[in-house]
Amino acid sequence: MPRIPLGDWVDSGVDWLVDHLSWLFDAVKAVMEGMYDGIDAVLTAPEPLLMAGILAVVAWWLRGLLGGVLAFAGFALVDSLDLWDRAMSTLALVLVATVIALVISIPLGIWAARSKAVSAALRPVLDLLQTMPSMVLLIPAMLFFGLGTAAGVVATLIFALAPGVRMTELGIRQVDAELVEAAEAFGTTPRDILWRVQLPLALPTIMAGVNQVIMLGLSMVVIAGMVGTGGLGGAVNEAIGQLDIGYGFEAGVGIVVLAIYLDRVTGALGTQLSPLGRRAAAKAPTRAWSYRPRPAVAVVGVVVLALVAGGLGIFGSSAGTSEASGTNVGKGEEIRIGYIPWDEGIASTFLWKEILEERGFKVTTTQYAAGPLYTGLATGQLDFQTDSWLPTTHAEYWTKYGKQLDDLGTWYGPTSLELTVPSYVKDVNSLADLKAHASEFDGKIIGIEPSAGMMGLLKDKVLKEYGLEGTYDVVDGSTPAMLAELKRAYARKQPVVVTLWSPHWAYSDYDLKKLKDPKGAWGKGDGVHTLARKGFADDHPQVGAWLKDFSMTEEQLTGLEAQIQKAGKGKEQDAVRTWLRQHPGLIDAWAPVAAEDAGSRAAGVS
Repeated sequence: MPRIPLGDWVDSGVDWLVDHLSWLFDAVKAVMEGMYDGIDAVLTAPEPLLMAGILAVVAWWLRGLLGGVLAFAGFALVDSLDLWDRAMSTLALVLVATVIALVISIPLGIWAARSKAVSAALRPVLDLLQTMPSMVLLIPAMLFFGLGTAAGVVATLIFALAPGVRMTELGIRQVDAELVEAAEAFGTTPRDILWRVQLPLALPTIMAGVNQVIMLGLSMVVIAGMVGTGGLGGAVNEAIGQLDIGYGFEAGVGIVVLAIYLDRVTGALGTQLSPLGRRAAAKAPTRAWSYRPRPAVAVVGVVVLALVAGGLGIFGSSAGTSEASGTNVGKGEEIRIGYIPWDEGIASTFLWKEILEERGFKVTTTQYAAGPLYTGLATGQLDFQTDSWLPTTHAEYWTKYGKQLDDLGTWYGPTSLELTVPSYVKDVNSLADLKAHASEFDGKIIGIEPSAGMMGLLKDKVLKEYGLEGTYDVVDGSTPAMLAELKRAYARKQPVVVTLWSPHWAYSDYDLKKLKDPKGAWGKGDGVHTLARKGFADDHPQVGAWLKDFSMTEEQLTGLEAQIQKAGKGKEQDAVRTWLRQHPGLIDAWAPVAAEDAGSRAAGVS
C-alpha cells in the first residue's frame, strides 16, 4: 500500500500559516504575554510570605480555617525551598491558559449542549486533543509563537481544553428536562432558561470541568518548560538534564502544592457558587477547624494585608541588576543567551552573562532542549549559545539550521566521544574487547538521543569497524536516561557500557574507563563552538569579536564547573563571580575595551 504523505501535508500547512498569518500569531502572542506579565507582576509584587497569607485567606474563606492554615504552610514550604518566583511564574502561566481555555470551552460546551450536530462535530476534535501526545503540541506552538511564555500557554490550553467543553455540555444536558419544560410553559425565553435554569443547576459539573482544566494545565507545565517558559517546569527540566534527583523532587513538591491548592479552592468555589451547594453547606454542622468567614471578612483580610504591604514598603521585586562595575559598553542593551543543561554549557553561559553584565549589557539566560534551542537561534529569538559540539554531535542541527546561523568559532577542544564502562569491569579496555564480552552487558549499549550525531556515528561506523553489529543493540533514549542507567548499574556493581564524551561530570563522580579506539572509528574530537543568530556579530561587533577570540583551557573549564557544582543550584552566577575573583584579569582579557573607553570612565569617576 502506498504511503500517505500526511506529515508532508501537515508541514506544508504549517509553513503556509507561518508565512501568511504571522501578523495574527504576533497579535495573539502580545495579548498572552501581556496577560502573563500582568498576573506574574501581581503575584510576585508582595513579599512571599505576605502573598502566602493572601492566598491562605482565600483558602480560609472557601475551605475553612484548617484549609487556610495548610495553604499557608504549603506556600511557606515553597518559599523555603527557594522556588517562590518559579512557583508564581507557573501559577501565572496556568491561570492565563485556564482563563483562555474557559473563554473558548464554555461557549463551545453550551453550543454543543443545544445542538446535536455541533456535539457530533466537536467530539472527534476533542478526542484528538485528549489523545495527542502532549509534546507534539509544542512543535506547532513553538513555530507559530516562538519560544517562551506564549508557546507554553498555547500548548497548555490546547491540552486542557477538552474537559471544559465536555463537562459544560454534560452539565447542561443533565439538567432535569421537566424543569426546562416548566420554564418554557411560563413563557421564559431560551436565553433566560439558559442563564437562570440550566447554568445554575449545571454549575457543579461545569466547575468540575474547570478543575480538570487547571489540573491538566499543571500537568503540562513540565513539558512546556522545554520551550523556555521557566517556572517549576523549567526547574524540573533542569533537574532531568543534570540528573539532580533532589532538585527535581523539590520542584515536584512545588507543583504538588500548587495542584492541591488549586484543586481544593476550585472545588470549594463550585460549592459556593451552586445554589444546591450553598444549601448543603448551610445545613452542615460548624466546627472550629471548618469555620469560614463571610466573603466581606475575607475581602477585608486581603485588603488589610495589601495595605500592610504598601505601608511597609514591601511591594516590588527585591531582585535587581546591579550597576555594571566595568566599562558601560552595552548601555543596557539586551542580549539573550540560550543553553543546554550540560556542565560546560552552564559554566560558559553564566560566565558570559557575568562578563557582559560587567560591560553594561542586560543579559537573560534560558535553558532549552537542543531542538528548541537551535530553533530559537535560527528564528532570531535568541542571540547566541556557547555549547555547540561540531562537526559530529550536533551535526543534524547544523545541517538543518546552519544557513540561518553564524559560527563564531571554537572556544574549547578537542572533545572526545567514547564508549565507557565502570572501572570494576575487568578485561574490557578497548572497543575491540567488547565482542567477546557481549553476554556480560546483555548485548546492550546504552545510548542517548537518537538524533545526536554521536548515535549515528556509533550505529553506522563504530559498530561496523569492530564487528559488533548483530552482537550489540544500541538502546536509544536520552542523556538523563543513560546517566540514570549508569548510576543504577554503578551502585549495584553491574557491568554496563554507555555512550559518553569528554569533558563530562560523570568522570569526576564515578570511576570509569574510556574504551580505547585503536582503529580511530570515532574520528577526531568535536570542538565546542559558539553559534549566534544571523547578523548578531554585525549588530554587536564588539561582543562578536570577544566571542570569536574567546577560549578556555581544560584547567579553567573544569575549575569553573567544580565551583558551580560546589555553589549549588540557583547560584551559578555567584559561583562565576567567586571563580573570577580567584582569577583576576580574565574579564579584561576576554572582553577588552578600548583605551579611550576606559579612560573616559576613569575621568567620569574622578
